[in-house]
Amino acid sequence: MLALIAGQGDLPRAVIEALPEPALVCGMESSPPDRVAADHLFRIEKLGTFLRWLKAQGVTRVCMCGAVGRPEIRASRLDVPTLLLLPKILRALKRGDDGALRIVIGLLEDAGLEVVGAHEAAPALLPETGVLTQARPGTEAAQMATLADAVSHRQGLEDLGQCCVISGDQVVAQEDARGTDAMLGALPPVPGGLFYKAPKPGQERRADLPVIGPNTAVGAIRAGLAGIVIEAQGVMVLDRAAVIEMLDAAGLFLWVRERDA
Repeated sequence: MLALIAGQGDLPRAVIEALPEPALVCGMESSPPDRVAADHLFRIEKLGTFLRWLKAQGVTRVCMCGAVGRPEIRASRLDVPTLLLLPKILRALKRGDDGALRIVIGLLEDAGLEVVGAHEAAPALLPETGVLTQARPGTEAAQMATLADAVSHRQGLEDLGQCCVISGDQVVAQEDARGTDAMLGALPPVPGGLFYKAPKPGQERRADLPVIGPNTAVGAIRAGLAGIVIEAQGVMVLDRAAVIEMLDAAGLFLWVRERDA
């Protein structure tokens, strides 16, 4: 059986809709899913007990999907099974996003659970390589995509954001901790610019593969961009048909691009 540890945002809903069979939907009390109903909520102070409970339900695979904030641990609420995990939990809370996720994955695997990515549980969320819209990128867009790829790689090495906006040979915006929607929402008009998103180099793809969706399309259209470029096999697209319809209506392109070697 597959269990989802679902966070906030649209990704858990998209994964559930794309699954071939029902899953057990779980969430943290501190960051409960806001777009799907959870079958079970747990506290970080009871993580050890929760992992044992998953095994008792017949769960063999776990998929983490959606945004989850870093919880605060109340020592008075820790149970015995979780005390055994506490050193690793505290270490995870002190790490950057990718480092924390690797520790969490290790905890799940130590409990005998297989961790699968959202794109593995629901492969339909990964679009095919190529241009998916009526509008197509030209030579200038290809040059901007090359620059964006290099910028994305650099910021990823520093465990920063996964996306940026390029105009000509200039970096107009880079994602920070506030996220993609906030970056696009703060953009001034950038006529002819390009939005680019890709995973960080060496990123743990089973827990934090990037996504775009209708909000991304709205932000790109509002900023007057020429199009959106995402890394092939590295970025999931939520509500793909709606995204393509919006971009087609506004004359923007969506290019699923192989990353530069």
